Amino acid sequence: MKNIFVASALALLASTGFSQRLDAQENPLQNGPSWEDLRGDIVGEVDLHDGASLFEVVAPYRAHDAATVPLVIKQKTGAETIERAIVVIDENPAPMAADFSFGAAMGPLDFEVRVRVNQYSNIRVLAETEAGWSMTGRYVKASGGCSAPASRDPEVALAAMGKMRLRHFEADTKPLSTPAQMSTARRKAQIMIRHPNYSGLQRDQITQLFIGAHFIDQLEVFQGDEMLFTMTGGISVSENPVFRFGYLDNGAPALRVRAQDTEGNIFETLLPKSGES
Repeated sequence: MKNIFVASALALLASTGFSQRLDAQENPLQNGPSWEDLRGDIVGEVDLHDGASLFEVVAPYRAHDAATVPLVIKQKTGAETIERAIVVIDENPAPMAADFSFGAAMGPLDFEVRVRVNQYSNIRVLAETEAGWSMTGRYVKASGGCSAPASRDPEVALAAMGKMRLRHFEADTKPLSTPAQMSTARRKAQIMIRHPNYSGLQRDQITQLFIGAHFIDQLEVFQGDEMLFTMTGGISVSENPVFRFGYLDNGAPALRVRAQDTEGNIFETLLPKSGES
């Protein structure tokens, strides 16, 4: 009987993000030729310091879903402000997944985004502070993320395109609800944007023809007139992009989100902080 309970407990852990967090400590960056070919195009010849003392990157060793791999960038110390972070997936068809800029209210940085991983690859994060550039990352075993079929029929996906949702959380990720909770200065938020973010490598499941690349390539998030973060994105950001982040609340009643995709569509929404939107 005891063995049954142990097996059940292990199965439960495996079905949650907890197992991914444990695995993340065991998958450091691996040496390979791809980064040397990419480096010049990403940051040129700037000195890259070891970022392990400044921030950590959390990603699963084996991804449960290669099309939605969670990637967390978490600052270890607030001594330096991370002003910019570039996410690079070495073996993806378009390796530079996203280029983020961060406002002062985002520090110390605690930021999560979901990405596609097309084959076993290093996922590296290059962070810029006043002191220069630092880099660290994780090696992730996943395959087929960039060509994985979309989760929704194209007509349904396009009809919902641009809809956004905001949630706030406590430290244990429960939604905030009471006025006292809402007045907390340091907050944890999540923004979800409906968009198929087609990579150009996926096939229509009916016609078997390739679906043209169509994704959000520009994103801005503000509270009032204060910038929280911006993103220049590529095909490696997952379908229906999700961003979870900590920030200092400046008292503005809403977050203003503006997204633009590669077809020139612009989606702009005010998301009230007073509750789930």
